[in-house]
Amino acid sequence: MGAREVSEFEDTDKSDRNSSRLASAVFLTSLAGASLLFGFGMTITMLKKKDPSMFAKSLIGGTREVPENGGALAMKALGWGTLYSITGFGLFCFGVCKLMGVSSTEEFRQKMQSIMPTIPKHKPQGRSDFKTVREVVQFIIDEDEKAKEQQKTTVK
Repeated sequence: MGAREVSEFEDTDKSDRNSSRLASAVFLTSLAGASLLFGFGMTITMLKKKDPSMFAKSLIGGTREVPENGGALAMKALGWGTLYSITGFGLFCFGVCKLMGVSSTEEFRQKMQSIMPTIPKHKPQGRSDFKTVREVVQFIIDEDEKAKEQQKTTVK
């Protein structure tokens, strides 16, 4: 296989990678948009159920009875959300530490090492320091040829 055929593999690899990235970007953008619409719709529905008269007045506009503007309401929601998330995670960590009977991160590490199985570390077989796709393809070709020659010698 010559250099021309190897470069065709690189071009195919680049186009596959670009199409995969595009598909991923489209998927994540669609998911974010759907989440945004769902969250906004749920918020409007909850607001309408909570205070229908104020909801109707806010749709008409021009009323002075609206207690807060959007920015103030958003900052208030962000503050409460931050408080709830930090408190919840802190209580979770505190509960896990108390259940495990540890008081420091060093004790936690030692306790987890004694509970969890160890993952064996093994060196990768073969070559793993490729700089270009061309080197990978050439390595695969060479290994395939070696395997074919070994099969021929063992069959004879």
